[in-house]
Amino acid sequence: MTDAAVVRARHADSAFVRACRGEPHDTVPVWFMRQAGRALPEYRAIRERHSFEEVVHTPELAAEVTLQPVRRYGTDAAILFSDIVTPAAALGIGVTIRPGVGPVVEEPFTTTADLARLRALEPEADLPFVLDTVSLLVEALDVPLIGFAGAPFTLASYLVEGGPSKSYSRTKALMYRDTMTWHRLLDKLAALTIASLRAQVERGASAVQLFDSWAGVLDPVDYDRHVRPHSARVLEELEDLGVPRIHFGVGTGELLGAMAAAGADVVGVDWRVPLDVGRARIPRGVGFQGNLEPAVCLGPWDQVAERARDVLERAAGAPDHVFNLGHGVMPETDPAVLERLVELVHREGRTDGERTGAPVPAAHGSVEGDEVPVVRAGEPRDAVAGARRAAEPELAARDVATDVGNGDDGGH
Repeated sequence: MTDAAVVRARHADSAFVRACRGEPHDTVPVWFMRQAGRALPEYRAIRERHSFEEVVHTPELAAEVTLQPVRRYGTDAAILFSDIVTPAAALGIGVTIRPGVGPVVEEPFTTTADLARLRALEPEADLPFVLDTVSLLVEALDVPLIGFAGAPFTLASYLVEGGPSKSYSRTKALMYRDTMTWHRLLDKLAALTIASLRAQVERGASAVQLFDSWAGVLDPVDYDRHVRPHSARVLEELEDLGVPRIHFGVGTGELLGAMAAAGADVVGVDWRVPLDVGRARIPRGVGFQGNLEPAVCLGPWDQVAERARDVLERAAGAPDHVFNLGHGVMPETDPAVLERLVELVHREGRTDGERTGAPVPAAHGSVEGDEVPVVRAGEPRDAVAGARRAAEPELAARDVATDVGNGDDGGH
């Protein structure tokens, strides 16, 4: 088995890892959420012979699917092909991935008694196929591997709703009506996520992304009171591993500061918020990721290029920017477009604290108030370590700390 520390040392000077740390580097790194999967014909060829769950549970297949977009697109990182409900499913609580639907729970969680169904995760025994996939990948990859898991709130929403939801009414009802059960549930799910992510890193993952896919359905007060303490626990208990921690959610424009305050090294910005506006909501010293609208990639190349340049211009040459889509690659996307997109970002992106000079359409909005906080190339993050707390006084005062996974049919 490859020594995980040796693997991470090999990638420590990669553009992706250095960007996550806000360290000087020459090329804007780029990877795509859901870069493995439905858009690739080579993936569809595998799926003609194997179900989604067969792929996830077969290390050789899962590794191959993870490698496919790196080979084709030339991305600066790979993300493990799996699903955010895989660890919960391994506990035998009746979670399946239904094609065209996503995660489905046979018997949704409705009472305190259901908490007994969530035993402690033992990654080596419960998720050997995931960990063996990680081991295969770190041997084969020339770029860093990103491990991932679902955040406690998003996992809870699947367990309580029984599957994807538009209103999350059952989840919110439990959160409001039975606060004690709610926090016990999220505490157990935080432990599940911690165990899964630590095991991935111990096998060689160079970074992790915590997907709180559905946190955008919450207002800031509820997020701070009922969710953030549990995500903060996850991120805090990964800190000693020394790998970058990315925190992402869909529709979380009003939560970006709080998600950073939970302890992330990088916060993902979805496409609904102009990148410079989102950057201004993230404290200085925390990196940012995003945020091209995924559907733009379905249009003509000239439009894709224009919008990509807009993202780069709004990033203002920040060395702590990782280029990504604002959510996952759409299945109708032409892989050739993503190939050209990677080339454009590598060719035109800047990391020296200077703007690209591309015009920023006024209709996209602009930063209101203070200048966008940017970590300049060469400026150590330690020098601004206290800025996160200083930039979030109202969040600290309110803190009462008490789209499916990477797969095609999954849920981040």
